[in-house]
Amino acid sequence: MKLREEGLRDRESWERIGVRLPSYDISSVRRKSIAAPRWVHFGIGNIFRIFIGGIADTLLNEGELDRGISCAESFDFDLVDRIYRPHDNLLLSVTLNPDGSLEKRVIASLAEAVKAEGGGWERLREIFRSRELQIASLTITEKGYALRGADGSFLPFVREDLERGPEKPLSVMAILTALLYERFRSAAGPIALVSMDNCSKNGEKLRSSVLTVAEEWRQRGFLPEDFLHYLEEESEVSFPWTMIDKITPRPAEAVAEKLSELGIEDMEILVTGKGTYIAPFVNAEGPQYLVIEDRFPNGRPPLEKAGVYMTDRDTVNRVERMKVTTCLNPLHTALAVYGCLLGYRRISDEMKDRELRALVERIGETEGLPVVTDPGILSPRAFLSELLSIRIPNPYMPDTPQRIATDSSQKVGIRYGETIKAYVARYKSADRLLGIPLAIAGWLRYLLAVDDEGRSFERSPDPMLQSLTEALSGIRLGEPDSAADRLRPILANENIFGIDLYRAGIGEKIEGYFREELRGRGAVRATLKKYLSGEEDKKS
Repeated sequence: MKLREEGLRDRESWERIGVRLPSYDISSVRRKSIAAPRWVHFGIGNIFRIFIGGIADTLLNEGELDRGISCAESFDFDLVDRIYRPHDNLLLSVTLNPDGSLEKRVIASLAEAVKAEGGGWERLREIFRSRELQIASLTITEKGYALRGADGSFLPFVREDLERGPEKPLSVMAILTALLYERFRSAAGPIALVSMDNCSKNGEKLRSSVLTVAEEWRQRGFLPEDFLHYLEEESEVSFPWTMIDKITPRPAEAVAEKLSELGIEDMEILVTGKGTYIAPFVNAEGPQYLVIEDRFPNGRPPLEKAGVYMTDRDTVNRVERMKVTTCLNPLHTALAVYGCLLGYRRISDEMKDRELRALVERIGETEGLPVVTDPGILSPRAFLSELLSIRIPNPYMPDTPQRIATDSSQKVGIRYGETIKAYVARYKSADRLLGIPLAIAGWLRYLLAVDDEGRSFERSPDPMLQSLTEALSGIRLGEPDSAADRLRPILANENIFGIDLYRAGIGEKIEGYFREELRGRGAVRATLKKYLSGEEDKKS
């Protein structure tokens, strides 16, 4: 059996091995989608395919939607050439349950795959001229919205786009701004730009980046001031805030083997030239949450009928703060950096580690919950409990600390900085924190690329890796004094943490933990034991 439109005609064979197939006419849906697109998405990797694609697929199956999503890729074109096109844009969705069972489903809502270059660029311009287009959504990771580096200046590739203008942009923010200009010039009507990325106030970040590119182009004479007025008017272009949550690890070899054993062909995992791990299937956990500010000036699909929470901006902000700054993301980053230092290859295995479990419980329950705002539609305590007891410990989730450690410099400010600022606002200082300073110290220790046994390891990709490595150069394991005065430029950098950690009252504390973890082999473990050994006893 092949994951192709032709291969799906033998429904009985697929259903015999427990694979659910679409109930709608795939060809008809795709024809309508291409002729009059209503939804385009940028960043067409794994979480988009299984989660956002799954939402559209559910609505199609229930007759609530009559067309799918146009999938646009501006960064890793191998996704289109090596995954989408060879499999007719179909996806095999695999849910990894805690009991070891697999739920398998073919998703066919991904109507077309378009590269933002050559003929694909012309197709994207055509899509944005469609009066029926309602949504341009994004999952491009936090760094996709960044226009400036830690020093506040425009990143080199952004500067190139600003000088080049809107005709042939390369970066996603410039591409999106240029396409909005195309829509403006053709008077195609309102549109909602929906960031579905895992970052604080994502709609605000997206709006700020688009407006910055547009203003820079206006100053260079590439577009008129009226276009900026168009972008600023939310009845024309809205930027709803969202919160998204579904743990979606890289495709697992064990899953690929199981699918092949069932008779499904060509399930091999690929690594693209840009380092993306991808396959014709996506494996992920079952729990998923998507909360969206209901601000769509050109209409929208009935997303609530597929389990999406549609609400107001304040509620989205509270849910997002609950998840990103308290109940999930800070815990994940702590497990990621310490998992790399302590030799773990699976996040679920780390939850069996006494000190690491105590660390994330301390960060989430003891330090996070007291300053999180209850969003009302989800309970922070219940959300955190599900995470600690079911989601992270799921032994069948092949998620790795190495994957989660990716782009940590773009995350630590959001995942820890917000709670630190909340403590400063409430108590005038964050010096009572323990778990969060330990997590930040662990991140700095991770950046040395030497584990707790003194072995070198490869750090995950990060846009600030080179500058951070240079800032920490000369610091050596076994020589705590080599760290003297080296951490201050990082810990005081508000572009990284959103706050000067020394003024917050924890800069020196983090330095102290880091120096302890630098004493020699086994010092990371010894430091965690020293400060966390009593945490589980306190709970009991």
